[in-house]
Amino acid sequence: MSRSGWPGCRTVHEIPVGAGRSVHSGPGVARLTSAPYPPPRRSGRGAMTRTSRIQGFRDLAIGDRRTAAAAATGLDPAVLAVLDPERGLGTGLADQLIENVVGVLGVPLGLATNFVVDGREVLVPMATEEPSVVAAASNAAKIARAHGGFATSSTTPVMQAQIQLLEVADPEAGRLRLLEAREELIALANAQDPKLVEFGGGVRDLAVRLVDSRAGRYVVAHLQVDVRDAMGANAVNTMAEAVAARAGQIAAGRPLLRILTNKADLRLSRARAVFDAGLLGGPAVVADLVHAAALAEADPYRAATHNKGIMNGISAVVLATGNDTRAVEAGAHSHAISPAGQYTSLSRFEADADGNVVGTLELPMPVGLVGGATKVHPVAQACVALLGVTSAAELAQIVTAVGLAQNFAAVRALATEGIQRGHMSLHARTIATTIGATPDEVPAVVARLIADRAVRAEHAEKVLAELRGKE
Repeated sequence: MSRSGWPGCRTVHEIPVGAGRSVHSGPGVARLTSAPYPPPRRSGRGAMTRTSRIQGFRDLAIGDRRTAAAAATGLDPAVLAVLDPERGLGTGLADQLIENVVGVLGVPLGLATNFVVDGREVLVPMATEEPSVVAAASNAAKIARAHGGFATSSTTPVMQAQIQLLEVADPEAGRLRLLEAREELIALANAQDPKLVEFGGGVRDLAVRLVDSRAGRYVVAHLQVDVRDAMGANAVNTMAEAVAARAGQIAAGRPLLRILTNKADLRLSRARAVFDAGLLGGPAVVADLVHAAALAEADPYRAATHNKGIMNGISAVVLATGNDTRAVEAGAHSHAISPAGQYTSLSRFEADADGNVVGTLELPMPVGLVGGATKVHPVAQACVALLGVTSAAELAQIVTAVGLAQNFAAVRALATEGIQRGHMSLHARTIATTIGATPDEVPAVVARLIADRAVRAEHAEKVLAELRGKE
């Protein structure tokens, strides 16, 4: 059973994603072609082995980092050319994605190193404006490598659409009437998306609930749909709208809302990793780390920040791959409500029989590789190519592993040196740049801010003035 009480689903084989589409844009125009990126070279005779460990990666120039990432993943370096801002998302394509476009907002895109997920080396693209996130995830992944990295699993990619029925005179009987018509309603829903059914997806079940509210009792039908490699919102919404009128007739009620739920608790991903006690600093650090995590389990005030740390990693990868960050975040936080009705931590940390820390994370992960910005945004396409994933399930499991790594890094910092030491040393670079330090001046300004324990803009301005006065 999932945390919400709905039964879980058996894992099924995933279908491979079809050819991608590349984006070409002209003056105010963007068009799509069916030219896919070449797949990464896999391990084997005559092929290079993927790696997520790149010596001195952070010290390289940006262009050299791209070259190193292409070499490490077996990609043609041309695939990563779109990471240049002038070659990424242009205003022509942006104008087709949303309304009233006036420009494009850039977000820093970094690569987390050292990840091993289910035995595979993975370089992870992360789009975030927050300092220390990429570095912290990379460091946690490095520690996890000692025990094989991250092990993951997931359920079938089932999304749900709700149909709200009002004014049912006999709601208990109305619920049973809908269940009696299960096969008819499933067939009607599947007829809306024959291609999804052809690829092995479609409606798997119908569930019906009675929901009491301050305005009355509602009969709420759930279409449970295997959406394969899509996020699935459009597919399940179309099905719900097609089925609503007939469901109303059967239940003898009036249909109102017909829309998916972002509480995707039938589409769960899980990650697990062992963090070696010796690499952490010994039994005392392990004990304190477990105590720090236990507070998040028991206290919703701590849990809110604890889970935000998880989402620092998850949202960065979701955004980088063109998926819906709001849907993933909504599903995650709704899943954090315990059966007792209390908001709690999504992850768990405990000591194993050998005294090491074991971290686990399970949460909804409705991400896709089919449709949406993932198949249109040129940078998102490049990020998917870097990951080397071929199914939505594989992407979801990597995202979950990154969430666990990010969470471990934050809890470890809190239980040892405090969060500010690592975070503020990286934040100092941002401040130095903000106050006008040149690339050559930034290292000296950062060193002074850290040495003075005063990572503030006004102090940075004073330090920069002093440095320039000595020239």
